[in-house]
Amino acid sequence: MGSRRRRHQQHGRWVVPAVAPAATAFAAAGLLLFVVAFHCFLSPPLGDGGGGVRGHRVVRRPNPPFLQLNKPGELRRNVVGTVDFAVPSGGSKLGEELWASKAASNFFGCSNATKEFADAKAVTEPNRYLMIATSGGLNQQRTGIIDAVVAARILNATLIIPKLDQKSFWKDASDFADIFDVELFISSLLDDVKIIRQVPDRNGKRQYPYKMRVPRKCTPKCYESRVLPALLKKHVVQLTKFDYRVSNRLETNLQKLRCRVNYHALQFTDPIFKMGEMLVQRMRAKSGRFIALHLRFEPDMLAFSGCYFGGGEIERRELGAIRKRWKTLHASNPDRERRHGKCPLTPEEVGLMLRALGFGKDVHIYVASGDVYGGEETLAPLKSLFPNFHSKETLASKEELAPFFSFSSRMAALDYIVCDRSDVFVTNNNGNMARMLAGRRRYFGHKRTIRPNAKKLYSLFLNRTSMSWDAFSSKVQTFQKGFMGEPNEIKPGRGEFHEHPMDCICTKTRGRTGHSKPHLSNHAGEAVEKHSSDGEFDWRDLDYGENTPLGRDSSNDNDSDYNRIDGLDIPELEDMVSD
Repeated sequence: MGSRRRRHQQHGRWVVPAVAPAATAFAAAGLLLFVVAFHCFLSPPLGDGGGGVRGHRVVRRPNPPFLQLNKPGELRRNVVGTVDFAVPSGGSKLGEELWASKAASNFFGCSNATKEFADAKAVTEPNRYLMIATSGGLNQQRTGIIDAVVAARILNATLIIPKLDQKSFWKDASDFADIFDVELFISSLLDDVKIIRQVPDRNGKRQYPYKMRVPRKCTPKCYESRVLPALLKKHVVQLTKFDYRVSNRLETNLQKLRCRVNYHALQFTDPIFKMGEMLVQRMRAKSGRFIALHLRFEPDMLAFSGCYFGGGEIERRELGAIRKRWKTLHASNPDRERRHGKCPLTPEEVGLMLRALGFGKDVHIYVASGDVYGGEETLAPLKSLFPNFHSKETLASKEELAPFFSFSSRMAALDYIVCDRSDVFVTNNNGNMARMLAGRRRYFGHKRTIRPNAKKLYSLFLNRTSMSWDAFSSKVQTFQKGFMGEPNEIKPGRGEFHEHPMDCICTKTRGRTGHSKPHLSNHAGEAVEKHSSDGEFDWRDLDYGENTPLGRDSSNDNDSDYNRIDGLDIPELEDMVSD
């Protein structure tokens, strides 16, 4: 493929190998300068579409300042090496099948309660008030809100509007009404659970809650044995750090209640929804369809994962310093974590995976991310593979984002809306936002959702310099089977419910809970069923840092609290994952 530069590393410096014996010092120097100039003349720059193959792009990874490679072992993970890929510019022949599943139209969301599920008025007991204090970022709190409704139903209690986390890492002062439509939340669940805004006074006096915490994945029997006695005695109970506190597996009616809360009752406020829709419309104006990528490559996330990304001692020192802020976080084995598929892909690896699947360089991509580790240098390979690169900060002006910018959860909500409305959603390591969106996209018609098979892709990326692009692409497509958001990718009863809401999905021919019923439209205009009364959680999966902005140049220029790394008030591990 044309003439290539071959570089060798000696003692941390790049040198060009000798090409001829030097008769004199002057002759050798002159010849060396000539060879270097000749090679530079023939070699295209990174952004060029040439590279010796017509219509192809040579992908060469830049060597950013924070990735000073000192060992050959580190080199192979960070640069393409002596054999560069010739990545085709166009997409694959799969065409429409790459953008949507052929089987998707056979499935629809069906979360109606059965006749056996009694009306809330018939089961709600007086003087039982349940309060919850959520924990974490937007999507972690979302799981808490959903399960709070389920917990209240189990306890036959009245639910108080949930209190959002305002003190931890995210430091977002928003309350429930700033993010979610309160009136819709209360009215749409009227037949399921009684919900009020605050605890009523008793005999003219304010009632203060009895605070307690339940174990993770607490079953209905667990709530009846642990919480109900306190509720009967104290009348008002607040459950603290409420995230993943209800069992993943519940009887069907309670699972369907989860779906009614998540996909219908829990809607964003009009300002958030309208801004999110505007971002979607601007993406559509640029391209009829687009990919949304939840990148998850922020410094704090990488440190929290315990993975290594080939940046040498500088990376180990930088991420290690952040990692020490979780005093009880156990030591990790980076190679083992990567072999087991626990590490997010680098931006370059995500780009290569998508191109290998068949998405051409003309595809428009929306990136939901915080400040990427290494900044623009790290993003350069992804932008080279997908030049049509967008984020909320590039689509909207500072003035338009001003009402949201100081609130991390509201900024995350904008990304949530765009990712939800995208034609293809790509996750990078399965965190809270990814799980919630994957389940939602399944519920609303199995829209294409791609999750990297990181365990298989690990060895492929490690050895990619030893194969042709066609061989690499073929292997990626093989490894990604079962990770493309197809219906029935996972066996019934397996996986985390918010990601795989199988009890709430029916087929047009014969559904799990009956036949298809008339549909209405939800807040986003998608087909939904009319409602009436008739995996394992892992600490790596926290949506840590998902809601910080990706600026126009990703240069970390703004100084909001949730963008800075130095001096971050990062919580201890037990504050994020207790019990």
